[in-house]
Amino acid sequence: MARGRKSSARRAPRRWIMRGIALVVLVAIAFAGWLWWDMREWRPDEALYPEQGALVPAEGPAPVRFETLKAIGAQFVYLPLTQSPKDFAVRFAAARAAGLKVGVMLDFDPCLGADRQSGLFTQMVPRDAALLPPAISLTRLSDGCTPKVSDAATESELMTLINQIEIHSGEPVILRLSPGFEERHNTATALSRDLWLMRDRARPDYAPRPWLLWSANSRLVTDAAEEPIEWVVVQK
Repeated sequence: MARGRKSSARRAPRRWIMRGIALVVLVAIAFAGWLWWDMREWRPDEALYPEQGALVPAEGPAPVRFETLKAIGAQFVYLPLTQSPKDFAVRFAAARAAGLKVGVMLDFDPCLGADRQSGLFTQMVPRDAALLPPAISLTRLSDGCTPKVSDAATESELMTLINQIEIHSGEPVILRLSPGFEERHNTATALSRDLWLMRDRARPDYAPRPWLLWSANSRLVTDAAEEPIEWVVVQK
């Protein structure tokens, strides 16, 4: 009998430990669910960031409703450059008709030469002083390129692309810089252009100098599009 009581006494603390672990897991799951739901509609405080806008998806099952985007608080929109001149022109005209400031973003591909990419930009984007500064998105690395592309070649082609786009647009580009690209190439240190950084909810700090634009919510759910949009704010 005494041995049975000792065994039962040893099991009791274990049960409480397991219950504590289960409670922690449930709280973590509940918090993750709340955070996921909250991030669907979360935007930074307009008192801190009065100028806010969006980067819309490159493609989607339905057209973006730019009037709705403006109605929910967007003052500007960046349009990804696509391979379809017709689709891009329709979006460009619709965004302007809605009264939004418009900018164009080119997604840099290190596997392609600068001439090919800048040629698409100059062909599709008009010279227009009313446009926002052009943006170059730096998220892709050269690891998957065939034939292989060195880091030095990537950096050289990027600099050529920047120069070509700036000659066409007449103003400096903004670099939409991912943590991975910055870690590989130290772009924020090497290139003195305005930065556009990305981090959901928390202010980004992976660049060694201040940023101009912040993608604060990469998957904002709105009535403006069937797919989530990327909500962007300006730091003054």
